[in-house]
Amino acid sequence: MKEHLILASESPRRKELLESVGCRFDVIPSDTDESKVRWDRENPANYAMELALLKAEHVAGLHPDRFVIAADTIVVLDRMIYGKPKNRGHAREMLKSLSGKCHKVITGVCIMKKDENIQLVDHRCTDVWFDRLSDKKIESYLDTEEYKDKAGAYGIQDKGALLVKRIEGCFFNVMGLPVNLLEEMFNKLGRSFLDDAK
Repeated sequence: MKEHLILASESPRRKELLESVGCRFDVIPSDTDESKVRWDRENPANYAMELALLKAEHVAGLHPDRFVIAADTIVVLDRMIYGKPKNRGHAREMLKSLSGKCHKVITGVCIMKKDENIQLVDHRCTDVWFDRLSDKKIESYLDTEEYKDKAGAYGIQDKGALLVKRIEGCFFNVMGLPVNLLEEMFNKLGRSFLDDAK
């Protein structure tokens, strides 16, 4: 990819994933009020995409000549959204709810470049099955403090992997940025992360 992109997120996982595909980018976090987007119980993917769009619009408005990538990841179980936990107690409740069940991890992704009127929005969904978690296992995981700043109160790329029985779908989606979807979206614009490898 010839362009120097903007990642509208300060998530270390998203940064790491973009770096892994050789992308050149700056990190400019979006400062948006996510409460502007209403939770859609019937279509959680729309909610994730609306949040990604909101984040992209804010940063693209400040940098109209640059490609902006924004994403938002949510965890959904029984039509309930599991965002980032407020504290350890909240994280404990989330993990107890997810224990022994299958939940969905949905990431909405937006690519935007204002001066060319480019706006692509899409999403990926991954099914994640948790083991039955004992109280002791939950407390041990909470002791790692990995739950902080993570949707659903766990990170699959670290010790959170020990809570997961299996997944069906994109692993990188559960990390917070489905890079294969991002590549598909850029392909529609005649671009690829592999361009620099030629």
